[in-house]
Amino acid sequence: MSNVTRISLIGFGEVGQTLAADLLARDQCSVCAWDIQFSEGLSIPSRGLRDIKVRQATDPRDAVAQADLIISAVTAAEDMKAARSVASHIGPDSYFLDVNSVSPGMKKQVAQMIAAAGGRYVEAAIMSPISPRHIASPIFLGGPHAAEFLPLARELGFAGAEVFSAELGRASATKMCRSVIVKGMEALLAESLLTARHYGVEASVLDSLSGFMSTDNWPAMSRYMISRSLIHGRRRAEEMREVVRTVEEAGLNACMSAACAQRQDWAADYGSAVAQENLDGMLDAILSAALREKQ
Repeated sequence: MSNVTRISLIGFGEVGQTLAADLLARDQCSVCAWDIQFSEGLSIPSRGLRDIKVRQATDPRDAVAQADLIISAVTAAEDMKAARSVASHIGPDSYFLDVNSVSPGMKKQVAQMIAAAGGRYVEAAIMSPISPRHIASPIFLGGPHAAEFLPLARELGFAGAEVFSAELGRASATKMCRSVIVKGMEALLAESLLTARHYGVEASVLDSLSGFMSTDNWPAMSRYMISRSLIHGRRRAEEMREVVRTVEEAGLNACMSAACAQRQDWAADYGSAVAQENLDGMLDAILSAALREKQ
Protein backbone atom coordinates (compact mmCIF):
# COMPACT_ATOMS: atom_id res chain seq x y z
CA MET A 1 0.00 0.00 0.00
CA SER A 2 1.12 3.59 -0.67
CA ASN A 3 2.07 6.06 2.02
CA VAL A 4 -1.41 7.60 1.81
CA THR A 5 -2.99 6.03 4.88
CA ARG A 6 -4.52 9.02 6.68
CA ILE A 7 -7.24 10.79 4.75
CA SER A 8 -9.18 13.90 5.67
CA LEU A 9 -12.48 14.87 4.08
CA ILE A 10 -13.48 18.53 4.16
CA GLY A 11 -17.18 18.49 3.40
CA PHE A 12 -19.46 15.57 4.25
CA GLY A 13 -22.35 15.93 1.83
CA GLU A 14 -23.26 13.51 -0.95
CA VAL A 15 -19.81 13.34 -2.53
CA GLY A 16 -17.91 13.34 0.77
CA GLN A 17 -20.03 10.56 2.24
CA THR A 18 -19.77 8.47 -0.91
CA LEU A 19 -15.99 8.73 -1.00
CA ALA A 20 -15.70 8.08 2.74
CA ALA A 21 -17.77 4.90 2.56
CA ASP A 22 -15.73 3.55 -0.37
CA LEU A 23 -12.40 4.42 1.24
CA LEU A 24 -13.37 2.76 4.52
CA ALA A 25 -14.58 -0.34 2.68
CA ARG A 26 -11.04 -0.98 1.45
CA ASP A 27 -9.82 -1.13 5.06
CA GLN A 28 -6.46 0.34 4.08
CA CYS A 29 -6.64 3.82 5.59
CA SER A 30 -8.15 5.92 8.34
CA VAL A 31 -10.68 8.60 7.39
CA CYS A 32 -11.48 11.77 9.29
CA ALA A 33 -14.20 14.26 8.29
CA TRP A 34 -15.07 17.85 9.01
CA ASP A 35 -18.13 19.80 7.89
CA ILE A 36 -19.37 23.18 9.09
CA GLN A 37 -22.85 21.63 9.40
CA PHE A 38 -21.75 19.07 11.99
CA SER A 39 -22.99 21.55 14.58
CA GLU A 40 -26.53 21.05 13.25
CA GLY A 41 -27.78 17.70 14.50
CA LEU A 42 -30.31 17.12 11.71
CA SER A 43 -28.14 18.26 8.82
CA ILE A 44 -27.22 15.85 6.02
CA PRO A 45 -23.55 15.77 7.12
CA SER A 46 -24.53 15.03 10.73
CA ARG A 47 -26.93 12.27 9.72
CA GLY A 48 -24.21 10.75 7.56
CA LEU A 49 -22.04 10.19 10.62
CA ARG A 50 -24.55 7.64 11.92
CA ASP A 51 -23.94 5.25 9.05
CA ILE A 52 -20.40 6.03 7.91
CA LYS A 53 -17.92 5.44 10.70
CA VAL A 54 -15.37 8.16 10.03
CA ARG A 55 -13.70 10.01 12.85
CA GLN A 56 -15.53 13.27 13.38
CA ALA A 57 -13.05 16.13 13.63
CA THR A 58 -13.61 18.89 16.12
CA ASP A 59 -12.48 21.64 13.75
CA PRO A 60 -10.57 22.10 10.45
CA ARG A 61 -7.21 22.00 12.19
CA ASP A 62 -8.01 18.69 13.85
CA ALA A 63 -9.33 17.32 10.55
CA VAL A 64 -6.10 17.76 8.61
CA ALA A 65 -3.56 17.14 11.37
CA GLN A 66 -1.09 14.53 10.06
CA ALA A 67 -3.27 13.82 6.99
CA ASP A 68 -1.48 12.43 3.95
CA LEU A 69 -4.40 13.34 1.70
CA ILE A 70 -6.99 16.07 2.13
CA ILE A 71 -10.07 15.85 -0.10
CA SER A 72 -12.07 19.05 -0.43
CA ALA A 73 -15.67 18.10 -1.28
CA VAL A 74 -17.72 21.14 -0.38
CA THR A 75 -20.24 23.15 -2.37
CA ALA A 76 -18.88 25.42 -5.09
CA ALA A 77 -19.47 28.57 -3.05
CA GLU A 78 -17.41 27.19 -0.15
CA ASP A 79 -14.34 26.08 -2.13
CA MET A 80 -12.06 28.99 -1.25
CA LYS A 81 -13.34 29.22 2.32
CA ALA A 82 -12.71 25.51 2.90
CA ALA A 83 -9.16 25.74 1.57
CA ARG A 84 -8.45 28.80 3.68
CA SER A 85 -9.72 27.05 6.83
CA VAL A 86 -7.10 24.27 6.55
CA ALA A 87 -4.21 25.81 4.59
CA SER A 88 -2.19 26.88 7.59
CA HIS A 89 -2.60 23.45 9.24
CA ILE A 90 -1.67 21.03 6.46
CA GLY A 91 1.52 19.02 6.74
CA PRO A 92 4.46 19.39 4.34
CA ASP A 93 3.87 17.60 1.02
CA SER A 94 0.32 16.55 1.91
CA TYR A 95 -1.85 16.09 -1.15
CA PHE A 96 -4.87 18.38 -1.46
CA LEU A 97 -7.44 16.92 -3.87
CA ASP A 98 -9.94 19.60 -4.90
CA VAL A 99 -13.01 17.85 -6.37
CA ASN A 100 -15.24 20.94 -6.22
CA SER A 101 -17.02 22.27 -9.30
CA VAL A 102 -15.50 25.73 -9.65
CA SER A 103 -13.97 27.87 -12.38
CA PRO A 104 -10.39 27.46 -13.63
CA GLY A 105 -9.52 30.78 -12.05
CA MET A 106 -10.82 29.67 -8.66
CA LYS A 107 -8.86 26.40 -8.89
CA LYS A 108 -5.68 28.38 -9.57
CA GLN A 109 -6.28 30.64 -6.57
CA VAL A 110 -6.80 27.69 -4.25
CA ALA A 111 -3.74 25.94 -5.71
CA GLN A 112 -1.58 28.98 -4.93
CA MET A 113 -2.84 29.01 -1.34
CA ILE A 114 -2.14 25.31 -0.82
CA ALA A 115 1.29 25.51 -2.48
CA ALA A 116 2.24 28.46 -0.27
CA ALA A 117 1.39 26.31 2.76
CA GLY A 118 3.64 23.50 1.52
CA GLY A 119 0.92 21.19 0.20
CA ARG A 120 0.63 19.47 -3.17
CA TYR A 121 -2.53 20.64 -4.89
CA VAL A 122 -4.27 18.32 -7.37
CA GLU A 123 -7.14 19.64 -9.44
CA ALA A 124 -9.98 17.13 -9.90
CA ALA A 125 -13.09 17.30 -12.07
CA ILE A 126 -15.72 14.59 -11.53
CA MET A 127 -17.13 14.09 -15.02
CA SER A 128 -20.36 12.26 -14.12
CA PRO A 129 -22.85 11.99 -11.24
CA ILE A 130 -21.10 10.38 -8.26
CA SER A 131 -23.62 7.52 -8.45
CA PRO A 132 -23.65 4.75 -9.47
CA ARG A 133 -19.87 4.34 -9.89
CA HIS A 134 -18.99 6.18 -6.67
CA ILE A 135 -15.22 6.47 -6.10
CA ALA A 136 -14.60 4.81 -9.49
CA SER A 137 -16.39 7.63 -11.35
CA PRO A 138 -14.50 9.26 -14.22
CA ILE A 139 -12.29 12.01 -12.78
CA PHE A 140 -9.94 14.31 -14.68
CA LEU A 141 -6.83 15.24 -12.68
CA GLY A 142 -4.83 18.36 -13.37
CA GLY A 143 -1.85 20.35 -12.23
CA PRO A 144 1.86 19.69 -11.75
CA HIS A 145 1.26 17.02 -9.08
CA ALA A 146 -1.44 15.09 -10.96
CA ALA A 147 0.87 12.50 -12.54
CA GLU A 148 2.59 11.58 -9.27
CA PHE A 149 -0.76 11.39 -7.50
CA LEU A 150 -2.44 9.11 -10.06
CA PRO A 151 -0.96 5.77 -8.91
CA LEU A 152 -1.84 6.62 -5.32
CA ALA A 153 -5.37 7.49 -6.38
CA ARG A 154 -5.74 4.19 -8.20
CA GLU A 155 -4.62 2.27 -5.10
CA LEU A 156 -7.29 4.06 -3.09
CA GLY A 157 -10.01 3.03 -5.52
CA PHE A 158 -10.22 5.99 -7.89
CA ALA A 159 -10.38 3.60 -10.83
CA GLY A 160 -11.79 6.20 -13.22
CA ALA A 161 -9.13 8.81 -12.53
CA GLU A 162 -6.82 9.92 -15.31
CA VAL A 163 -4.32 12.73 -15.78
CA PHE A 164 -5.94 15.31 -18.02
CA SER A 165 -3.32 18.05 -18.02
CA ALA A 166 -0.30 19.26 -16.08
CA GLU A 167 -1.68 22.76 -16.59
CA LEU A 168 -4.04 23.90 -13.84
CA GLY A 169 -7.54 24.89 -14.93
CA ARG A 170 -7.99 22.72 -18.01
CA ALA A 171 -9.75 19.87 -16.19
CA SER A 172 -12.06 22.33 -14.47
CA ALA A 173 -12.76 24.13 -17.75
CA THR A 174 -13.87 20.81 -19.25
CA LYS A 175 -16.23 20.14 -16.34
CA MET A 176 -17.66 23.65 -16.39
CA CYS A 177 -18.32 23.61 -20.13
CA ARG A 178 -20.01 20.21 -19.75
CA SER A 179 -22.23 21.72 -17.07
CA VAL A 180 -23.42 24.42 -19.48
CA ILE A 181 -25.05 21.57 -21.44
CA VAL A 182 -26.14 19.21 -18.65
CA LYS A 183 -27.49 21.74 -16.16
CA GLY A 184 -28.76 23.88 -19.02
CA MET A 185 -30.77 20.94 -20.38
CA GLU A 186 -32.31 20.41 -16.96
CA ALA A 187 -33.35 24.06 -16.82
CA LEU A 188 -34.64 24.10 -20.40
CA LEU A 189 -36.69 20.93 -19.94
CA ALA A 190 -38.27 22.31 -16.78
CA GLU A 191 -39.19 25.61 -18.40
CA SER A 192 -40.44 23.98 -21.61
CA LEU A 193 -42.50 21.22 -20.06
CA LEU A 194 -44.02 23.27 -17.24
CA THR A 195 -45.23 25.74 -19.87
CA ALA A 196 -46.38 22.92 -22.14
CA ARG A 197 -48.28 21.30 -19.26
CA HIS A 198 -50.07 24.60 -18.62
CA TYR A 199 -51.27 24.60 -22.24
CA GLY A 200 -51.97 20.87 -22.26
CA VAL A 201 -49.48 20.11 -25.03
CA GLU A 202 -46.69 18.37 -23.10
CA ALA A 203 -47.30 14.99 -24.78
CA SER A 204 -47.07 16.57 -28.23
CA VAL A 205 -43.85 18.39 -27.30
CA LEU A 206 -42.28 15.17 -26.05
CA ASP A 207 -43.47 13.24 -29.11
CA SER A 208 -41.90 15.86 -31.35
CA LEU A 209 -38.55 15.21 -29.67
CA SER A 210 -38.60 11.53 -30.64
CA GLY A 211 -35.34 10.74 -32.41
CA PHE A 212 -33.70 13.91 -31.09
CA MET A 213 -30.62 12.85 -29.15
CA SER A 214 -30.03 9.26 -28.07
CA THR A 215 -33.14 8.43 -26.07
CA ASP A 216 -36.33 6.57 -26.88
CA ASN A 217 -38.09 7.70 -23.72
CA TRP A 218 -38.23 11.47 -23.40
CA PRO A 219 -40.83 11.44 -20.59
CA ALA A 220 -38.57 9.29 -18.40
CA MET A 221 -35.45 11.28 -19.22
CA SER A 222 -37.28 14.57 -18.67
CA ARG A 223 -38.57 13.47 -15.29
CA TYR A 224 -35.08 12.37 -14.26
CA MET A 225 -33.38 15.58 -15.37
CA ILE A 226 -35.98 17.87 -13.82
CA SER A 227 -35.88 15.85 -10.60
CA ARG A 228 -32.14 16.49 -10.33
CA SER A 229 -32.88 20.21 -10.17
CA LEU A 230 -35.62 19.70 -7.60
CA ILE A 231 -33.30 17.69 -5.35
CA HIS A 232 -29.97 19.41 -5.96
CA GLY A 233 -31.02 22.82 -7.29
CA ARG A 234 -29.16 24.88 -4.69
CA ARG A 235 -25.89 23.07 -5.28
CA ARG A 236 -26.40 23.17 -9.04
CA ALA A 237 -27.09 26.91 -8.90
CA GLU A 238 -23.80 27.44 -7.06
CA GLU A 239 -22.01 25.39 -9.70
CA MET A 240 -23.66 27.37 -12.50
CA ARG A 241 -22.52 30.62 -10.92
CA GLU A 242 -19.01 29.18 -11.16
CA VAL A 243 -19.79 28.37 -14.80
CA VAL A 244 -20.69 32.03 -15.24
CA ARG A 245 -17.29 32.90 -13.80
CA THR A 246 -15.67 30.41 -16.19
CA VAL A 247 -17.38 31.91 -19.24
CA GLU A 248 -16.51 35.42 -18.15
CA GLU A 249 -12.88 34.40 -17.54
CA ALA A 250 -12.90 33.48 -21.25
CA GLY A 251 -14.05 37.03 -22.08
CA LEU A 252 -17.59 36.02 -23.07
CA ASN A 253 -21.07 37.01 -21.95
CA ALA A 254 -22.52 34.24 -19.74
CA CYS A 255 -26.20 35.10 -20.28
CA MET A 256 -27.35 31.50 -20.78
CA SER A 257 -25.46 30.12 -17.79
CA ALA A 258 -26.63 32.99 -15.56
CA ALA A 259 -30.24 32.25 -16.45
CA CYS A 260 -29.66 28.55 -15.78
CA ALA A 261 -28.38 29.37 -12.29
CA GLN A 262 -31.59 31.28 -11.61
CA ARG A 263 -33.76 28.41 -12.85
CA GLN A 264 -31.84 25.85 -10.78
CA ASP A 265 -32.28 28.00 -7.66
CA TRP A 266 -35.98 28.35 -8.45
CA ALA A 267 -36.43 24.59 -8.90
CA ALA A 268 -35.02 23.88 -5.45
CA ASP A 269 -38.05 25.61 -3.90
CA TYR A 270 -40.29 22.85 -5.26
CA GLY A 271 -38.36 19.82 -4.08
CA SER A 272 -41.45 18.10 -2.66
CA ALA A 273 -42.73 17.57 -6.21
CA VAL A 274 -40.11 14.88 -6.73
CA ALA A 275 -42.32 12.52 -4.71
CA GLN A 276 -44.62 12.25 -7.74
CA GLU A 277 -43.73 9.09 -9.63
CA ASN A 278 -44.62 10.23 -13.15
CA LEU A 279 -43.72 13.31 -15.16
CA ASP A 280 -47.24 14.73 -15.40
CA GLY A 281 -47.78 14.47 -11.67
CA MET A 282 -44.46 16.14 -10.96
CA LEU A 283 -45.20 19.00 -13.38
CA ASP A 284 -48.66 19.48 -11.87
CA ALA A 285 -47.23 19.60 -8.35
CA ILE A 286 -44.74 22.29 -9.35
CA LEU A 287 -47.36 24.33 -11.19
CA SER A 288 -49.82 24.11 -8.29
CA ALA A 289 -47.20 25.23 -5.79
CA ALA A 290 -46.03 28.07 -8.02
CA LEU A 291 -49.61 29.25 -8.53
CA ARG A 292 -50.31 29.23 -4.79
CA GLU A 293 -47.28 31.45 -4.24
CA LYS A 294 -48.65 34.05 -6.67
CA GLN A 295 -52.07 34.21 -5.05
